[in-house]
Amino acid sequence: MRFSVGLPVDHVDAEREFVTGPAIADMAAASEAAGFDAAYVTDHPAADQQWLVGGGHHALEPLVGLAFAAASTTTLRLQTHVYVAAYRNPFLAAKGVATLDALSGGRVILGVAAGYLRPEFGALGVDFDERNELLDECIDVMRRVWTEDEVEFEGRHFKARAVTQRPRPASRPTVPIWIGGNSARAMRRAVELGDGWVPFPNPPAAARATKTPAITSMIELAERLGAARDHADKVGRTAPLEVCFAPFDLEDEPKDYEAAGVTWLAVQFDGHTTRAGWIDRMRAYAATMIGSR
Repeated sequence: MRFSVGLPVDHVDAEREFVTGPAIADMAAASEAAGFDAAYVTDHPAADQQWLVGGGHHALEPLVGLAFAAASTTTLRLQTHVYVAAYRNPFLAAKGVATLDALSGGRVILGVAAGYLRPEFGALGVDFDERNELLDECIDVMRRVWTEDEVEFEGRHFKARAVTQRPRPASRPTVPIWIGGNSARAMRRAVELGDGWVPFPNPPAAARATKTPAITSMIELAERLGAARDHADKVGRTAPLEVCFAPFDLEDEPKDYEAAGVTWLAVQFDGHTTRAGWIDRMRAYAATMIGSR
């Protein structure tokens, strides 16, 4: 089992504590020293006020935030959890991800998902109903331009002729792409196109808002993972599939998730008003849960 920790960069009400370059560097370095394998941030470039008032949160531009984490660490993986690729032109997305991966020495884990906030799509000028097709298109383009020269591609809203990008990612063979979402479509995308799958705990009330099915128990999680294994057999996938999941409760034993097929646990520590308090909580979790692996 490996562990990823969410950096609390959404705590904009305590900006000096959490949302500065030195703060990110401090938390990332402390997380690496405590034994975490990765740190993650999320992605909301144009969240609407109604969503924020209803429990949503702000976010940094993920690649910029993770660059500060990279600069203060040497082994910590840099995870987007998740990056809404459909918001962006695939070549711009590929350039940003490749740059971060090259500068960090191959430490990026690119978690992507189709997205669910219709107003955010509207603010960014992207058709919400095309989000799944745009995500698939972006995955295809990124993988090609990271590994090929003179890439030609006619997309839904662009036409590329003989595009070559440098620097290429340092990751070999290329940056791992993990697919987020609980739906059958997300699972199939992960098995068929991804290097990993990122389902997440989702109560029924939230499922309506996030537009992805509920997962409320270990039994439901195990059922979904079983379906992923069945689909892998059906399509002939033999490569292992990483599975990253946030525990239902921070006190849950990692071995129970590992037995179900989870390979990474993504944890976050909310409710802190100071960086020192967050670091203390993170270290306590690491000493108990990571130290025993």
